[in-house]
Amino acid sequence: MQETTVRPLGGDTRASWIRLRTMILLRWFAIGGQLTAITVAQHWYGLQLELGFCYMAIGASVIANLVAIFIFPENKRLGEVENMLMVLFDLLQLSILLFLTGGLHNPFALLMLGPVTISAAVLTLRSTVLLGSTAILMVSILSQIHLPLRTDSGLILEIPQLFVFGHWIALIIAIVFISAYSVRVTSEIHSMSDALAATQMALAREQKLTDLGGVVAAAAHELGTPLATIKLASGELYEELTHHPDLREDAALIREQADRCRDILRDMGRAGKDDLHLRQAPLMAVIEEAAEPHIGRGKTVHFHHLQDPVAQPSILRQPEIIHGLRNLIQNAVDFAETDIWIEAGWCDDSISLRIMDDGCGFPPQLLGRIGDPFMRRRRNTTSSGLRPGYEGMGLGLFIAKTLLERSGAELRFANGRDPVAVEEGKRADLGAIVHVTWERRRIDANGSDQARQFGENRQFAV
Repeated sequence: MQETTVRPLGGDTRASWIRLRTMILLRWFAIGGQLTAITVAQHWYGLQLELGFCYMAIGASVIANLVAIFIFPENKRLGEVENMLMVLFDLLQLSILLFLTGGLHNPFALLMLGPVTISAAVLTLRSTVLLGSTAILMVSILSQIHLPLRTDSGLILEIPQLFVFGHWIALIIAIVFISAYSVRVTSEIHSMSDALAATQMALAREQKLTDLGGVVAAAAHELGTPLATIKLASGELYEELTHHPDLREDAALIREQADRCRDILRDMGRAGKDDLHLRQAPLMAVIEEAAEPHIGRGKTVHFHHLQDPVAQPSILRQPEIIHGLRNLIQNAVDFAETDIWIEAGWCDDSISLRIMDDGCGFPPQLLGRIGDPFMRRRRNTTSSGLRPGYEGMGLGLFIAKTLLERSGAELRFANGRDPVAVEEGKRADLGAIVHVTWERRRIDANGSDQARQFGENRQFAV
């Protein structure tokens, strides 16, 4: 089964999700707020503003919105560059208004954070750095160069230079901090969303494979009788057509192809018919089924049970359990040197499983982060050669952890140590250890709420 590579979506992809209509609507709100602020300042507080230039700056936004409305369709989605240019236009337009209305003496200078925050949330890091740098440059210019605010009596309204300097420093720090914070948080949110989508795809694929296996198994079961009849009839024809070599060869071919169909259906339906018995299986059988795709990959997989195998529980064959265990076993096989050990144990209250390998183990600095999606490790001399061919070890373990936790499991990751080897001065690492534990009632086929009864056996009526 071929694995599908899933990578987190970049900012350029997410930027194309934004509709032009959304940006136009937000700009209309900004235009309305700017007109209201200028009108109130002029007529309510009696401030002498350069109304002509202010209305020209606001009119530029109005014209840009009208052009976007009449030229582009309503359902247009903006690309990365288009989004960046629109936000940059709004940032420069706001800077011009602040230049005309007192610069950093104007309390509305705080709005300079808006375009940068939007960029950090939806655009790439490159665009965010460009817009953040532009905002810092504009704030620095406005702190020194601007038109003063004057009252009707000619009094200039301004705050002390110490406060202007404080506003300038605060705005720069806010631009940098909010941008970095927004980029980090949105990146993790989108990575988690992408990883959950990949997990759902993996679960859906496993469910489809399970359903398909049941259909094939049922077909193999139902076609067994007609194939046996064809084989029997062709065999009889073969014996009776001794004096007709051509027809005898045809009968032999029919029998041969019937045998081939039987073998194909048997291989495709090894699990048996998709009846209620397939909904549950002994614990070790489910573990071996999960490990089966990785048995013949050049490593030795050892299966052990810590209790009497006769008393092993029968558990639910949930796709989450099978696919989750398969990912953990694949991880162990990929990074083991020669051997992998899978130990199963159970008691009245719990069922546990340990997957161990003799590889170099998990990087110690990442043990606390295992299970995070799209995690990347730093390349250094101690870990650069541990897992060749892998850019990171996040998504596969995240899928396994998420699927198993959906079934009620609790996972712990650790590295093994051999105390005897430590005393003798030998290598003490035993590789990675993954400990999976379920409450028995969650997956026990007999005690679980999801268990299904087979029904009563009834005697055939004669």
